[in-house]
Amino acid sequence: MNFCLWITGLPGSGKTAVARELDKMAAAAHVDLLTLNLDRIRQFLTPEPKYTDEERELVYRALVLMAEWLIREGDRNVLIDATGNRQAFRDLARQRMAEFAEIYLDCPLAVCQEREASRDAGPVETNLYFKARTGQLKGKMPGITTPYEAPERPELEIPTLQSNPRESAQKIMAYIHTRWVSAAG
Repeated sequence: MNFCLWITGLPGSGKTAVARELDKMAAAAHVDLLTLNLDRIRQFLTPEPKYTDEERELVYRALVLMAEWLIREGDRNVLIDATGNRQAFRDLARQRMAEFAEIYLDCPLAVCQEREASRDAGPVETNLYFKARTGQLKGKMPGITTPYEAPERPELEIPTLQSNPRESAQKIMAYIHTRWVSAAG
């Protein structure tokens, strides 16, 4: 029984840091888990992102399709590391994958903005919140110029001000063991 976890939260809420920790823990526990990091996937799908609603719709639909294929055809467990600012994106994944869980990293917008401004340049453009607030971002930024729809009933909600990435990953790993690993036992 393969599963899909979607770690969602505002940009800067700690999704990728938690996913990295979870990858290590899953490997140590011999739990097969393949992470789909949208920032890296976006580099290929939209090398010059416009951050429009239409682009997000296409990118998230592709992400859900990749996860579904990996679960069904690749016989893999999948972790989606992506904001997924609209509930409809995450609901699409829930509809297409029977074993699905939404993990919400709850973090105040002000803290997310600080984190995002101070992170190292990587696969995603930096200072997106600043650019959105000052009109320099051509597209839309979740939490600033387009809504971020927090999950109403996530399977797991983690306030990231009260848990560091390792502690957050431990909570997710405990959930995986309770729901899937022990059940498969």
